[in-house]
Amino acid sequence: MAGTSTTIGWLGTGRMGFQLARRLLEKGYDVTVYNRTRSKAEPLQEFGAHVVDTPVELADRDVVFSMVSASKDLHTVMLGENGLLTGKAAPKIVCDSSTVSVEASQELREAAAKVGTAVLATPVSGNPKVVAAGMLTVAASGPRDAFDEAEPLLLALGRGATYVGEGEVARLVKIAHNVFLGVVTQSLAEITVLAEKGGVSRAAFLDFLNDSVMGSVFSRYKTPALVNLDFRPTFTMPLLQKDFDLGLHAGDELGVPMPIASATRQIVAAESGAGNRDTDFATLLLRVAKGAGLDLVSEDVAVSDGLEVR
Repeated sequence: MAGTSTTIGWLGTGRMGFQLARRLLEKGYDVTVYNRTRSKAEPLQEFGAHVVDTPVELADRDVVFSMVSASKDLHTVMLGENGLLTGKAAPKIVCDSSTVSVEASQELREAAAKVGTAVLATPVSGNPKVVAAGMLTVAASGPRDAFDEAEPLLLALGRGATYVGEGEVARLVKIAHNVFLGVVTQSLAEITVLAEKGGVSRAAFLDFLNDSVMGSVFSRYKTPALVNLDFRPTFTMPLLQKDFDLGLHAGDELGVPMPIASATRQIVAAESGAGNRDTDFATLLLRVAKGAGLDLVSEDVAVSDGLEVR
């Protein structure tokens, strides 16, 4: 399986799924897509996609990617009525990029084995703007031979694909990644507010931080949001809380104490419970500022997010 002759199915065209399917289309692949709300998938027709009405219509594809929101959604598109694995045909490989529980992924893997389909867990790190910049990364686990076959497709999605082992370990890698994302954002909010209350502008502080050894792709990417209070959603509080819960559950199962993650989870849950459900999780900055007695305003400064389209 090599080159753009590989036929691809794509399940789930939300903010991320849409951009990733579009990326494959722009690289010349034959892509057919399904989304529960068909109208959200139809704009991909402009880029050459075919749109179908049920997941099972993708069963004749060589490789099918899935990117859905929750474990129950993965069960529905794979094993529910007209699910991908319920027909007479079956894809050779399924690459599941949903952030779901290990148990849900294992259910998929066992069902796929019965119809001769190999399953790779392929969670990704990034958001739609990161996809557009060609900087998305993928962690993959499952059969090594399936990864070797699918690797060109995974690399087409961004800048890197790392094979992390057999079975479900890529799920744990992604959950650990997202827990770290939340902890880092809370810490970044705290130190930014600390600097501002001491008389340093957010723009100046983050410019220094980003140029230091502590700077990162992520801190640069979040700088415009923190400086100019632009909280259009890339990742929301409920989604982050879900990943904290998965991570803390894994910690319990594996006997790993996670006190910092646990404390941050409570902050995120409080925000979500208070109604902060649709804006970006970088609004953690506002919660910290409120606790510090600061009323933040946009600094209205042109700052780079560090992303250049590749």
